Amino acid sequence: MNPVRQAIALEYGAHAVPMVTAKGDGAVADMIVEEARKQGVYVSQDPQLLALLSRLNVDDEIPTELYTTVAVILSWVYWLKGMRPGDEKMAAYSRPVVAAQAAPADPAT
Repeated sequence: MNPVRQAIALEYGAHAVPMVTAKGDGAVADMIVEEARKQGVYVSQDPQLLALLSRLNVDDEIPTELYTTVAVILSWVYWLKGMRPGDEKMAAYSRPVVAAQAAPADPAT
């Protein structure tokens, strides 16, 4: 049995708190990741974060318990893109900045 692929996209900048902007399994997850990569969006492969984020719906803000975890990823994205705090408020950066993708562990292993 092949593991199901999952992806969740977060956006930060247009809102005070990162929000889920897309999520899906299988082919939808593949399309989310493909579009993220086309747009230059950082794709993080973090199964634990994905499991936590998968409890949210599209347009939900991330819960306070995930602020630190997501902030660590965002700080890495800022560094990669040469951004500084506050840059996310500029129109050029108001698009999804993080997509988490993973396949659950194979139960046979």
